[in-house]
Amino acid sequence: MGLIIEINDHLVFNYQFIIMNNILAASKPKPVILTCAQPTGNLTLGNYLGAVRNWSKMLEEYECYFGIVDLHAITVPPKPSVLRQNVYSCIAQYIACGLDPKKCNQFVQSHVIGHTELAWILTCMTPIGELQRMTQFKDKASKLGFKVSNESESSDIKFTHDGVRAQASINAGLLCYPVLMAADILLYNADLVPVGEDQRQHLELCRDLAGRFNQKYSETFTIPEPFVPPTGARIMSLVDPTRKMSKSDENEKATVFILDEPDQIRKKIGSSVTDSGTEIKVSQEKPGVSNLLTIHSSLSGIDFPSLEDHFLGKGYGELKSEVSDLLIEHLRPVRESYLQLINDKSFLDSVLKEGAQAAQQRAFKILNKVQRKIGLPDRPR
Repeated sequence: MGLIIEINDHLVFNYQFIIMNNILAASKPKPVILTCAQPTGNLTLGNYLGAVRNWSKMLEEYECYFGIVDLHAITVPPKPSVLRQNVYSCIAQYIACGLDPKKCNQFVQSHVIGHTELAWILTCMTPIGELQRMTQFKDKASKLGFKVSNESESSDIKFTHDGVRAQASINAGLLCYPVLMAADILLYNADLVPVGEDQRQHLELCRDLAGRFNQKYSETFTIPEPFVPPTGARIMSLVDPTRKMSKSDENEKATVFILDEPDQIRKKIGSSVTDSGTEIKVSQEKPGVSNLLTIHSSLSGIDFPSLEDHFLGKGYGELKSEVSDLLIEHLRPVRESYLQLINDKSFLDSVLKEGAQAAQQRAFKILNKVQRKIGLPDRPR
C-alpha cells in the first residue's frame, strides 16, 4: 500500500511539474518578427515561392507583424489612386497566400503614429555620409542620371549630373528612407527581421542606430537580428534565367504573377528560354531548364534527381506543359481567394484596423520611452 502511495505521489508531482512547464511556456512571449514591403503591385511567382509562402509557417512560433510601407512608396511618387489601390491589393494577396489575419498583425505604415516621429529622432543622430554611402541610394541615383564618385581627399560622396535626364533630381526622402526603415523596425522592438541580400546594409544601419541610442540614453531598443527563414526557391527570369524574376522587368514574358490567368501562365512558360540541347537536368550550363525544374520541384515537392529520372527521354515541351499545369492548379485557389477578398473592402478595412490597433499599442510603448529619454514632454492623456 505504501508503494502505491509513493507511486501516486510521484505521478502527482510529475503531473504538477508538466502543468507548471506548460503555463510557463504559454506565458513566455514569442519572439517578435517584423516584415515590411512596399505596395508596388502584384506579387511575382518569385515573391511567392521565395518568401511569402514561408511567412505563413512562422505564424505559430512567432508574434508576426506585416507592414505595408506606403510612406516608402512615395520616394518615387506614384499616382495617388494607384498607391491606394495597391495597398488593398497587397493585403488581399497576403491573405490569399495564407497569412491568416487571426494569427498575425497586418497594418499600413501610415495608419500607425510613430514611424515618422521616430524616424526624425533617428535622422538627427545619423551622419549624412552614412546615408550617401548606402548602395541602394547610389544605385537609384545613378538610374536618375547621376554619376557617383568618391574623392580621395573627402569622405563625402559627390553627385554630378551626366545630362541623361536633365530634369532628374534626388529628393531627400530617397536619401533618408533607410532611417525610416530603421524606425519601422525599432518602433516595434522587433527581435528578428527577414532580410534579403539587398537589405542587409540597411539592417546594419538599423542596428548601429539602436546601439548608438542605447549608448547615449541607456538601454531602450532591442538590437534586431537578421532572420533567415526556411530557404525558399530562387526563381529566375523566364527570358534571362541568369537574373532574378522581377515585377519591374520591362519584358512581360519574363515574369509570372500569382494573379495571372491560366492562359497567361501557359504562354509565359511556353515561351520561356531553355537551350539548344535536349537533356532535362539541373546544371549551371542549363539555367533555363534548371529554373523550370526549380519551379516544378517547389510546387510538386519532388526532388531534382527524381525529376530528372521522370523526364528522361522527354522533351522541353513536356517539361513546360507539366510546369504550366502545376502552376495553374497551385495558383488557382490563390487567385480565386484574392478576387473574393479584393471585392470585400469592408473586410480588408477591418483587418487593417485591427492590425493598426495592435501595432499602435506596441509602438506607443517604445515611442513614449524614446521621447521621454531625449527630453520631450509627455503626451497629454
